[in-house]
Amino acid sequence: MRISRSVAPFFLAALLTAGLAGCASTDAPDTPSAAAEAPAETTETATAEPSSAPEKTEAAAESPGSGVTPVWALPTTSPGELLTSVDGTNFRVDIYQVGTAPATSTGSFVDPETNLPLIEVGDELVYVNYVATNTSTETIKLTALLVDVTPRYADWPYMQGMDAIVDRDLYDQMQVNMMAIGTTGAEAPFDWAPGETFSYGDNFEHQAGSPINFVVGLTPSDDEGELLHDDKEELDAATTIK
Repeated sequence: MRISRSVAPFFLAALLTAGLAGCASTDAPDTPSAAAEAPAETTETATAEPSSAPEKTEAAAESPGSGVTPVWALPTTSPGELLTSVDGTNFRVDIYQVGTAPATSTGSFVDPETNLPLIEVGDELVYVNYVATNTSTETIKLTALLVDVTPRYADWPYMQGMDAIVDRDLYDQMQVNMMAIGTTGAEAPFDWAPGETFSYGDNFEHQAGSPINFVVGLTPSDDEGELLHDDKEELDAATTIK
């Protein structure tokens, strides 16, 4: 089972160092290697203040759904400016652009040609927030994948997803959950009742004015917490990072 982006930050280093080689198209450069495989690379850390703090816009001030968070989830947050919304059969995801901040560490990918990290210390990152709402009249059972959102710039040259850093302090400063599932010890299936919301976010290189696509997927589970692959729903949302 793949790990959802809602829990991916805790597994990012382990997953990415497993190797990201191959499967690039003939028009795209080789897939960047995991940073841990580059002996010459050292990870740096720095202290940074967000260069653009999250703001409560009119769109963000309106709480999605009923505002009720599932007992297994962290409190829902919705800072920033609404970029777009994606409506599935029984759920909605509102995508917010929250703010920017300089990277406090290198990313996990390196450029295969230069062997340099795709994210360097000090590079400007943009933080986005995903607020998922059950818009149906029935409880949806979820695995730890929850509702998976994958961002990708239109000009991103690699086959795998975009790079990010893991810095809990920056997530906290942006008022964005690094993952949606709380520390209650709950296990799948996670019951997602009508009107309930949960949220989590991402960070990646800030390219102001760049078209970006968000792929949103929901695969429900059965009563045993196993994925119902035949019931998966996946949608695309195109917008522009500001």
